[in-house]
Amino acid sequence: MEPVTLETPRLTLRAFRESDIEAVALACDDPDIQRFVPVPEPYTLRDAEEFVTVTSPAGWRDDTMYNFGVFTHGGDLVGAMGLGRLALNSPERHAELGFWTARDRRRRGCTAEAGRAVADWAFSALGVERLEWVAQVENAGSRAVARSIGFVEEGIQRARIVHRGTRRDALVAALLPSDLDHPSGTPYLPSPRLPSNPEPPRPSTTK
Repeated sequence: MEPVTLETPRLTLRAFRESDIEAVALACDDPDIQRFVPVPEPYTLRDAEEFVTVTSPAGWRDDTMYNFGVFTHGGDLVGAMGLGRLALNSPERHAELGFWTARDRRRRGCTAEAGRAVADWAFSALGVERLEWVAQVENAGSRAVARSIGFVEEGIQRARIVHRGTRRDALVAALLPSDLDHPSGTPYLPSPRLPSNPEPPRPSTTK
């Protein structure tokens, strides 16, 4: 796929360019990002060059990962928004949304604004029918953004994420087309909700 550009009231989402390398390197050489995002540690200018000129273009070309740079309309880097095609060629039509935000651009609602734009695009242009968000349980910032976008939390998966050589529990949430007023190509029949913490069977007292 050829890269696309999305616009929101405050932001421009577009493919990364070589002119963005220095800003990406500066943003990702941040302990808060490295704590939760699978980027090199430390993060160097060469790492940013690889991401901008090789990894991101390959994702668009091969239809495996759509990485958007998130910028103010004035051209300042806000962060990155990645949409991974997990199962778009199967009946499930799943994808996963991930993101990071530059330290000086946090807590302004920009990442949630960008996330809603990418979700709208995924549902309308790509036919995604389930968009997932997965993050370490301790990643409170990412969780707040996901909630603001509209993701519904579904639970904790044990040892889901391997980060820096250690397995970590992950919080999982999902966004459906109907959550953002989009139609779905496949009818959805929700199941009756089960008790969240059913009582364990009591031991028998008979002999």
